[in-house]
Amino acid sequence: QVQLVESGGGLVQAGGSLRLSCAASGRTLSSYTMGWFRQAPGKEREFVAAISWNGGSTSYANSVKGRFTISRDNAKNTVYLQMNILKPEDTAVYYCAARTSSYLYTSQLRYDNWGQGTQVTVSS
Repeated sequence: QVQLVESGGGLVQAGGSLRLSCAASGRTLSSYTMGWFRQAPGKEREFVAAISWNGGSTSYANSVKGRFTISRDNAKNTVYLQMNILKPEDTAVYYCAARTSSYLYTSQLRYDNWGQGTQVTVSS
């Protein structure tokens, strides 16, 4: 099992930016597909972005495409989510997830390692 800890959340005005980090311990992330998911109050958790084990492939939800960028630094065992042009509807708890795989999963059901989440609040 790999332990994941998210950080970088906070309160930001609409149009602003935040960079989330997901630091891993216990295992090296180099063999893991990584994903970011989010859950807004009263809503189900939804896919945000995913990145393949070597960073060669990425996938984004349509709602964040062009505004968010997922990246990873396997040497630092860390995955990032750069969020730009934030909107109030981006307000949610953001979770990092990991799965040992070479496939780029977008379904949360495919991930078996999760962080505790970090709150992102975007004010209008």
